[in-house]
Amino acid sequence: MHRSTALWAAGFRPLFAGTLLAAVLLPALWSAFLLGALPLPASLATPPLVWHAHEMLFGFGGALLGGFLLTASKNWVGIRGIHGRPLVLLAAAWLLQRILMAGGSGLPAPVLMLTGSLYTAGMVAWVLTTLWRHRRSDTYGPDNRYFLAALPCLVPAQWLVLSADGYAAGVSVAAGIFRLAMLIMLERTLTQFMRAAFGIALLRHAVLDHLIKGLALLLVAGHWLPPGVHASLMLALAAATSVRWLRWHPQRAMTRLDIGIMFLAQLGLIAELLLAAAPAVGILLPATAGLHSLTVGGLGLLAVAMIIRISRGHTGRPVGFDRLDRAALWLVVAAALLRVAGPALSPGHTAAWIGLSAAAWTAAFLPLAVRFIPLYLQPRADGREG
Repeated sequence: MHRSTALWAAGFRPLFAGTLLAAVLLPALWSAFLLGALPLPASLATPPLVWHAHEMLFGFGGALLGGFLLTASKNWVGIRGIHGRPLVLLAAAWLLQRILMAGGSGLPAPVLMLTGSLYTAGMVAWVLTTLWRHRRSDTYGPDNRYFLAALPCLVPAQWLVLSADGYAAGVSVAAGIFRLAMLIMLERTLTQFMRAAFGIALLRHAVLDHLIKGLALLLVAGHWLPPGVHASLMLALAAATSVRWLRWHPQRAMTRLDIGIMFLAQLGLIAELLLAAAPAVGILLPATAGLHSLTVGGLGLLAVAMIIRISRGHTGRPVGFDRLDRAALWLVVAAALLRVAGPALSPGHTAAWIGLSAAAWTAAFLPLAVRFIPLYLQPRADGREG
């Protein structure tokens, strides 16, 4: 494989590059705007808060989800996977989203929604087509039905975020899809990692596993449920996930940070459910405490762990976590605590807490970008495709 084509050999290569660039730039810019270090550009296509939420969910999160699913789904069904020109077009659509959100202030809303969602629609369509067309060879067939049900909702969620009055609904749907994807990914990968690292076969219970995924799927539509029902489902999912977390030997997993960090990511997800349900029982917290526990604490930790493992393993290099990798993981833990706990303890200094959190986050992802993006431009070290 030639260097000029290596970037387009597998889905994770350009999309994880985009994930890392978004992770380095977007929170840093947002905190600079909030702290007054940079003026808010008049060219933003949406109000600043909408721009921030959209870019973190569909820019950073969308590239991360696409990079993972487009890489994992080909392994689940045993095919070559997206590469070449289709991948170039998909990556270009992701970049177009970023350009339109940053500089599309004069675009009519329908044009922004349709052109800005080309990447999301293309990524979802490719994953769903792969899973459906090759369903007979799918090693995770029953579980992937949850993806078949939830992923199509990502496009209307994006439209809602960009619409005049659908922001809260769109964020809720998108968060629900990421929550479900995280639970499925953790269920699959930890079973393998714990066996390989410790010789431990995690206790699996089909009823509990499907209860967790079923509740997560219901919560994708949680915005339209009565508040009491919504909060009850969140608490039920938090309880079920906690039971499984305790059954999966967390004390042993935490002896190895590369595996233990995935247990901490689950705690971020559980905390999100509890924080989001808190107002229903009279506990008042910052409005976005739950969302940031999920995105910064849960998704952020999984992003670091996933990017390190896939970037090394799928480029034919040994998978391991060195000192800089471990530092990145702890910096994301710090970013999550600063972003979630700081404003709750001292609401008057929220902008400062956001700035500190963004600094820790950028310090985590910048070295990863410098180290891994060059790998995406190189052929696999073992000479294989992908």
